[in-house]
Amino acid sequence: MENPAWLGADEQRVWRGFLRVNAWIYDELEHDLRERGGLGLIEYGILVHLSEAPGRRMRMRALADSVIVSKSRLSHQIARLERGGLVRKEECTDDRRGLWAVLTDEGSLLLDRVAPGHAARVRALLFDRLGPRRTAALEDVLTALEADGDAPAAGGRPAGGERAAADAD
Repeated sequence: MENPAWLGADEQRVWRGFLRVNAWIYDELEHDLRERGGLGLIEYGILVHLSEAPGRRMRMRALADSVIVSKSRLSHQIARLERGGLVRKEECTDDRRGLWAVLTDEGSLLLDRVAPGHAARVRALLFDRLGPRRTAALEDVLTALEADGDAPAAGGRPAGGERAAADAD
């Protein structure tokens, strides 16, 4: 097997810049959400996805796919949110195999309280710095990276993975 080529200087600079900025934005948002509502970014994402789902509930596997975490990591996060009264688990009565994660009224109230400040922080860290033209360019880059079906798209799983995820739940 042939040795892979090292990244060129331009590629290395872009790659390291991407990693640095990604970590910085993630850390800033994580800290902000912890200060605002005692939530981590993944926990916040769970509450958002549940709030947008019909009946404020999702199957656990679909939720894991949506927030792009493993089922075991999601179970840990859901247990923490459950202890805080923000979500609850319910058995799926139609097939008794899976579980629903359900957003509670308390979880919805917390989300309503922290979401405006979180949106303002996202805007300040990213969109205000980029402006409309660079935001559109970033969207083009993200679309190109998602286009081959390997990267998680807006719904969570890579393209073509929806059926397998639904069947595995």
